[in-house]
Amino acid sequence: MEISIQQTKAKDFRTTENITREAFWNLFKPGCDEHLVLHNLRKSKSYLPELDLVAKAENSIIGHAITTKARVTDKYNNEHKVLCVGPISVLPEFQNQGIGAKLLNESIAVAKESGFAAMILFGHPDYYHRFGFVNAQKYGITTKEGMNFDPFMALELYPNALSAVSGSFYEDKAFETNEEELDAFEKLFPKKEKGKPKIDIQNLAGK
Repeated sequence: MEISIQQTKAKDFRTTENITREAFWNLFKPGCDEHLVLHNLRKSKSYLPELDLVAKAENSIIGHAITTKARVTDKYNNEHKVLCVGPISVLPEFQNQGIGAKLLNESIAVAKESGFAAMILFGHPDYYHRFGFVNAQKYGITTKEGMNFDPFMALELYPNALSAVSGSFYEDKAFETNEEELDAFEKLFPKKEKGKPKIDIQNLAGK
């Protein structure tokens, strides 16, 4: 199967939101909100069209990845520009075929070409370590709550890119959703039954 990675077109926004919904449904919690996060990221000041990517096979979109602007704020209140990766989504029937890796590798390449210093994400360490991501604690970077755990990872996009960066990581407020907004957004999609989460996110974070 030949896969091509392309920049997402506006006409495909709803398609990619549905792919994100399918990929994350009942993964970390009953239902999901990642498709709403994606929708809101595209309306935010953090949105970077060149880092909104789709994976296509035979002219059908089967995967998607978005990377947006974020910041690390140090103890002196200085802001350092970084990137926040995700959500990354692949339709369930096409998972475990290297499509997510193609999307991430292209995202990293575009980010490097655009001159960004680093990418930060929350994800499964076993998967993201292979791309060079390491626990953000290595660089003195914590979550905005001041925490570190294995799924919170960073990748330098050039040598020593984070050598003078430390502090708290802040992603776009689009990552914060509420039930009322989510319930309204859900009405735009086919009805799906909520079930038991497949992954215990608290266990993944070592809590």
